[in-house]
Amino acid sequence: MRLVALLTIAVSSQADWVQFRGNPQLTGVTSANPAKTLRVAWTYEAGDAVESSAAIAGGSVYVGAGTGELLAIDMQTGKLRWKYKAGESIGESSPAIANGVVYIGDLDGAIHAVNATDGKSLWTLKTGAEIKSSPVVISGKVLIGSYDGNLYGVDAVSGKLAWQYKTRAQVHATPAVTNGLAFISGCDGILRAIRVADGQQAYEVEIGSYTGASPALEGQNAYFGTFDNEVVAASLQRRKIIWRYEHPERKFPFYATAAVWNGKVYSGGRDKMMHALDARSGKELWSFMTKARIDSSPALTQDGRLWFGSNDGNFYVLDANTGKEVWKFTAGAPISASPAIDGERVVISDQDGRIYCLR
Repeated sequence: MRLVALLTIAVSSQADWVQFRGNPQLTGVTSANPAKTLRVAWTYEAGDAVESSAAIAGGSVYVGAGTGELLAIDMQTGKLRWKYKAGESIGESSPAIANGVVYIGDLDGAIHAVNATDGKSLWTLKTGAEIKSSPVVISGKVLIGSYDGNLYGVDAVSGKLAWQYKTRAQVHATPAVTNGLAFISGCDGILRAIRVADGQQAYEVEIGSYTGASPALEGQNAYFGTFDNEVVAASLQRRKIIWRYEHPERKFPFYATAAVWNGKVYSGGRDKMMHALDARSGKELWSFMTKARIDSSPALTQDGRLWFGSNDGNFYVLDANTGKEVWKFTAGAPISASPAIDGERVVISDQDGRIYCLR
């Protein structure tokens, strides 16, 4: 049976940023409208590196830290509301909030469900290896990958395992979800479409490359970077790769997850550059050079600004149409976490353990 995927541009509302990349399609696009020039509203010291990207809901910022703590911080004041001890450390796994519950994975391999109001544990589920994937909550299930090679579907209320799908390698990617299918770009070189309802594979697309980035979905396509120094577009309708982009000179992996907006794909690379590509052809429209690799996944505000961090210690804001720098904040430590944007406020973290709220 032919699958026709009719996807729309996924845009987070100004009221929240409830998961990694802002929405289940992982586009990184929001209707929020921060000021043209920002200042530091507050700074919170987490005590260890923060690679987890923040989520925002109900007036709180939720973020995981290298201390193994899930933190809830008051969005207005920067004061700690509560902290929850997960495992020994939380890496890149970023919180997701749904129905008053915060979900996150840790490097001990456990999935945690925590009451968003008071930080009390609701349930935990242990996987077989570390978790760097971020949870996505959809249709009553928490979807998350583990380095044990499985994509897990867990009942969001009870914490009971609904299903698990075994791949051929670790599942680093965060699943991107649309039309009842969860897409993971794999460390096994395969883009897989897994049914959310029962955990069965609907189809697969051969990538041919080891992939650390998660897929971003727009229209009928998935976009993601690879460790073979390419950004790739896969057609979900035709179930094939439709273009590959590789910089003509600088051969470095693309680890960050791309943002997709207005017919363009924005992908930061370990070549120190942010690349803007035509979504239909893969042709480069512009590039912007930083002083270190870019592992921070960019966010887009619909006024045409592109927001991302670099390991050079700067948080950049570019004109998404031209690639010109319009603002910059110097944190002074590498930024691999991705920004979370809510209304007039932007939250970004660095590897010295500082969480910044800019407004």
